Amino acid sequence: MPAVAELPSPTTTAPPATPPVELRRRLLLPLLVGLLVVAVLVSAGAGAVHIPVPAVVGILLHKLGLSSGLAFESQQEAVLWAIRLPRVCLGVLIGAALGLAGAAMQGLFRNPLADPGLIGVSAGASLAAVTTIVLEVTLLSALREWLGFYTLAVAAFAGACGTTLLVYQLSKEAGRAVVATMLLAGIAVNALAGALTGLLTYAATDEQLRSITFWGLGSLGGASWPTVIGVLPLLALPLLLLPRLGKQLNLLALGEDQAAHLGLPVTRLKRQLIVLATLAVGTSVAVAGSIGFLGLVVPHLVRLAAGPDHRVVLPGAALGGALVLTLADTLARTVVAPAELPIGILTALLGTPVFLWILLREKRLRLA
Repeated sequence: MPAVAELPSPTTTAPPATPPVELRRRLLLPLLVGLLVVAVLVSAGAGAVHIPVPAVVGILLHKLGLSSGLAFESQQEAVLWAIRLPRVCLGVLIGAALGLAGAAMQGLFRNPLADPGLIGVSAGASLAAVTTIVLEVTLLSALREWLGFYTLAVAAFAGACGTTLLVYQLSKEAGRAVVATMLLAGIAVNALAGALTGLLTYAATDEQLRSITFWGLGSLGGASWPTVIGVLPLLALPLLLLPRLGKQLNLLALGEDQAAHLGLPVTRLKRQLIVLATLAVGTSVAVAGSIGFLGLVVPHLVRLAAGPDHRVVLPGAALGGALVLTLADTLARTVVAPAELPIGILTALLGTPVFLWILLREKRLRLA
């Protein structure tokens, strides 16, 4: 990527930050890392077989070949290693990916209420997954025989990529993607995908309907080490590359024309953001279903705490998303144990009040 002009960024063009905001900006990332470590240890030990945090630490050190002197039982080791830890790792990866993708889309649209769903990622993944479940056609049957257990995940990922590509092509004017047109095209494609998903759901049998309902509400219940290892390369790309675009997003916040005059390759930046966000959300939806509000609420909360600098917002949203999804999954599998709540219900219950608070806060600021 060619060199871009140095700042001004929102942090330097805005009025000087007050000391509390500057202090929060410095403390936010270390604080989120500490909270995430605690949440992972607590979540790994919570469940039908209770494993105290010292035992969790002892088992992890034992697996690393280190002697800690912390006592644990063989049953606790088997449960933690085979069931709990892959689920917690998958939750951390997916939560980080959703939070980061949401922050990237809010930076791209320059709108704090944007999320990856605006460009059709989740709706396309849902439509492809429901189509695979409901339709009994030759092509899909051959696909199921070839891919087996991974058919649904591959179909959902392909659907996410397909709808995103369609929205991007519809938004192009004279070879350039126009953000406002992309937003409108995303709304139209979301509506069409939602209608087709509803039509297929209406035609589904009772057995298919149960699969659609459980998958559509999201769950980490299918987590295993092969699943974690399978999604790791796909999620590692956006998790590593998106935080490096913070400086470019700061320039884009000044406006596309001004950013271009400062040397920012706007078109290439848009493509990078869309491809990486689609990869993050499409992979997440493919293995865990639709988990709403995470990509919308978490980046906005990070921005409220630490200001608009995307060099902090992007990694903060990744850590915050991982933290929130880890805690939500812990509640989902313990509140009504031995049953399990779909995790999408919990994120919606927690996210809706926060979303309404954001709307009311924005309204008060406009009227002030």
